[in-house]
Amino acid sequence: MCHGFLASGDTYAGQVKRFVQNGQCGDRIFVHDRNTLGGGSAVALLDAFIDQVLQQTGAQRVDLVGHSAGGGLGYDYLADPVRAAKVGHYVHIGSGVQPGPAGPGGSVPTLNIWSPDDAIASSGDITGATNVSLAGQDHYEVATSAEAFEAMYTFFRGSAPASSIIQADGARTVAGKVLTLGENQPIANAPVRVFEVDAASGFRFSSDPVHSFTSDASGNWGSFAANPGMHYEFEVSPPGGRRLHYYREPFITSDRLVYLRTMPPASSLAGALLASLPSNDDQAVLTVFTANQAVLTGRDELVADGLVLSTPQFASAATTAIAFFLYDNGDGQTNGTPVGLFGSFPFLSGVDMFFPTTQPESIPVSFNGRVMNVRNWPSQSEGITVVVFE
Repeated sequence: MCHGFLASGDTYAGQVKRFVQNGQCGDRIFVHDRNTLGGGSAVALLDAFIDQVLQQTGAQRVDLVGHSAGGGLGYDYLADPVRAAKVGHYVHIGSGVQPGPAGPGGSVPTLNIWSPDDAIASSGDITGATNVSLAGQDHYEVATSAEAFEAMYTFFRGSAPASSIIQADGARTVAGKVLTLGENQPIANAPVRVFEVDAASGFRFSSDPVHSFTSDASGNWGSFAANPGMHYEFEVSPPGGRRLHYYREPFITSDRLVYLRTMPPASSLAGALLASLPSNDDQAVLTVFTANQAVLTGRDELVADGLVLSTPQFASAATTAIAFFLYDNGDGQTNGTPVGLFGSFPFLSGVDMFFPTTQPESIPVSFNGRVMNVRNWPSQSEGITVVVFE
């Protein structure tokens, strides 16, 4: 499974859970993390990854999925007959219209999933492909929704899945990766500490973590068995970089794609964009990430510390925002105005909000009725706080 621009393999975390709960072996599902801001030949890197998968599994072919820019990569990859011979089926999601199915002469069976309400991609039916249109879904939902899973499963298996609902099943093995935002460079030797937190306040139950890990050379960390109904904070401290505190909703089933994104080097494009995030112990810096869909004004409601963020200014269809960067511009007040250069990029919004840190407090964040409370960590000594809604 290949992700799109500024995304990572955890785009497909929900779909992996659905496939596993419908009988697919988890060790036969792979996500390909790549640098979406350049660096190396994307086709060659994907080819090497697929060769590794084939060698590891003993399979003759893979089924390939590409979302958004990953869809363009899919067509580029399959244009070569040697590479196309390694792929049994191809799924093209939320990506550009093509003249026909993928592969030389349209030889690779192709499923095209798209939405007429996708404001990012110029999608539509592809002649000769199996086409599924998901009206009302945004650019991310077409890759992450239950309906997209049903279409993929049916295309691969020839029959509908037993269920497309992610069920609580008692299997709560949690693991993931530490890697840089946008560039997806793995971070080795990063301490990861896991804390159980009080859902009503976001405060830790204990100053001692319940689990501690160090990321390996590929950025992998874990695993642990999550307790039912428990809210968790993941603290990651990349060597030489800013600490981050990730807050997540309770796990209802296993998740091996819990990604902890760190700040890229300032010399990179993503690093230059994020350089505007303050490092100041007088305020907290908060990022809200809606992993499976955008926040669209008129459809969704996102509120942080009482301020509505799902407005036309910050949550338009044209922006298709999934990440909101909330911090003060220096005047010690919440103005609710744009900050930084985030408005120049799709998927991102920046809003002027002041979260004082003179004493430990809770910051409430709600998304479509789901509420998480997080600690107001000082942004210089403790880094950045990230709230993840799946």
